[in-house]
Amino acid sequence: MRIRDLGIAIGAGNPGVFNAITDVPGVRVGHHTLSVETDETSIHTGVTVIEPRAIAAHLEPCFAGVHILNGNGDATGLEWIREAGLLTTPIAYTNTHSVGVVRDALVAAEREMAKRHTYWCMPVVLETYDGILSDIWGQHVTAEHVQAALDAARSGPVQEGCVGGGTGMICHEFKGGIGTSSRVLGAEQGGWTVGVLVQANYGMRSELRVAGYPVGGVLGDVHSPYRGATNVGVPGMGSIVITIATDAPLLPHQCTRLAQRASIGLARVGGGTEDDSGDIFVAFSVGNRTLPVANHGHPGAPTTALQMVNNDYISALFMAAADAVEEAILNAMLAASDLEGCGNKALALKPEQLLAAMRKVGWQPGTR
Repeated sequence: MRIRDLGIAIGAGNPGVFNAITDVPGVRVGHHTLSVETDETSIHTGVTVIEPRAIAAHLEPCFAGVHILNGNGDATGLEWIREAGLLTTPIAYTNTHSVGVVRDALVAAEREMAKRHTYWCMPVVLETYDGILSDIWGQHVTAEHVQAALDAARSGPVQEGCVGGGTGMICHEFKGGIGTSSRVLGAEQGGWTVGVLVQANYGMRSELRVAGYPVGGVLGDVHSPYRGATNVGVPGMGSIVITIATDAPLLPHQCTRLAQRASIGLARVGGGTEDDSGDIFVAFSVGNRTLPVANHGHPGAPTTALQMVNNDYISALFMAAADAVEEAILNAMLAASDLEGCGNKALALKPEQLLAAMRKVGWQPGTR
């Protein structure tokens, strides 16, 4: 179930064929999910990877930018994006304590793929905390799981909810996880596509808004994983990581500007104000092809011809990014399923539950 299936429209733009980040040409997504519940342990975690191009990223880099709304989180590979404006590896999502193993596995995969013809790589790995529902201290994600996610990377529809890195996540005190959405601009706006993939693990129930309607207050009586007998933290803790992709030919500083607009989509749903949340956003553009590959000791041409979106046309991309982030978060919640782990329980936001809450606060089908 996705938010549009309920007749609730987010923003005014049109989604792509898959309404997913994979509507951007060449972008692929792969998941590997670990979900084991026994008397001895709860393992609900995994890995999600985003490949920016159909060709390996180290052979054809992308321009990219980064924005940190709140830094209570961890990531690898972001400093090189800030410095050089280049994305040269896949992007991976996982849990907080598995960042290192996922990063190392991506380095090993890159070494094998490049056959040692490159000097180094600095993979981009982003995390959110799944320790309420999963044994995060067990560090159950392995290099084999990362490779499985890479092997599973495909274009087309993207699985959402309790999958991959999002398996054990919580969003607005409901079950959270992976969500995606896209927007295709009209020809007069450039005709480009913007796609988003989120790992949503943040937010207080009371702050939840859907298409602008304050439904969180109506849903306050629904079970919250933070009301258990044991101290499992406070509502609002967690994080959200967001990747924005586009085929618009953006330069690095424009990618940074696009990444900043993820904050708007997050705020519309009711996030972005918590000290205990790591809100980290990456945007990349596949619009410029044949960007030079670092070739130490054997430099190529001293210049490269580029295209860029003129500022008069960039606002439509900003709006598309904000709308797609908002929708992707809601898709993550609706696609999720109830999950119990570590003695705690997170309930999914049920479609009928949301529709009843929307009507109670004044929404009617066919309205925005």
